[in-house]
Amino acid sequence: MGQSKGNSDFWYHVAAFAMILVWGISFLNTRVLLDAGLTPTEIFVARFTIAYLSLLVICRFKVRLTGWRDELLFVVCGVAGGSAYFIAENTALELTLISDVAVLVSTAPLTTALMGAIFYRDERISLLTLVGMVIAFVGAVMLALKDGLVWGDSVLGDVLALLAALVWAFYSMALKRLNRTYTTLFITRKLFFYGVLSALPLLALEDSQLDWATLSQPAVWGNLLYLGLICSMAAYFIWGITVKRIGAVRASNYFYLSPIISMIAAAIWFGERTTMIAYIGCALILAGVIIAEKFKRNPANQ
Repeated sequence: MGQSKGNSDFWYHVAAFAMILVWGISFLNTRVLLDAGLTPTEIFVARFTIAYLSLLVICRFKVRLTGWRDELLFVVCGVAGGSAYFIAENTALELTLISDVAVLVSTAPLTTALMGAIFYRDERISLLTLVGMVIAFVGAVMLALKDGLVWGDSVLGDVLALLAALVWAFYSMALKRLNRTYTTLFITRKLFFYGVLSALPLLALEDSQLDWATLSQPAVWGNLLYLGLICSMAAYFIWGITVKRIGAVRASNYFYLSPIISMIAAAIWFGERTTMIAYIGCALILAGVIIAEKFKRNPANQ
């Protein structure tokens, strides 16, 4: 029975890895849009609006409210997994290297695991799982320090990237609670709605320089469509299904792979340097993820 369960979970782990691959490369898409003159808030609102409208069409424009307690959880998902996370991350990309942001955001499994252990009995972690997470985190730090204390000159960017990792943990916890009652499609649509709604006040305060000439550039609308349809609509939907199946902590462990993907992609497209320390960091991240996953405590035995 245990082997059958493991086999049935295999494709969910593949899906989790695929979504981290998509999100890891999305740092580059965001950087292209920032270089084109879009602000972090404009990028977020555009991608989530595209995703929300697409899902609204799929759902045949059906809109429904839930009880106020669950509606508050949807707001938490929209802010923590949407506006707060992406605006913090996008702003960090303006201030520091792509690889550094990816490294700091990859600490999300640590905060997710700790919150899961506090709020949910079935998300408690074993000692070896914690050891694996620490090993992966050490690898992530080595990636950040591959060129020395480069990020010391952009403290605000570092803080914002860490903030993004922290709020993602709140999103994961709220998502787990909502998964018990609602379908993944419904949760994802609500998330996009409240994400956009919560970002509109910030957008109104910005002095936007966006014009039609900028939006008409293939690099701009192409990257916005990719971020909206693939990285947001499709990825969030698949991620929600994955979290429902294998749990928030196990799914979030794959975040440690994001720096590897981003580092390689940034080196290819933006010429960011890679050192031997970075390769060692990558090896530690992979080892940590394997240990954390292999020795995950079985909830049924708790």
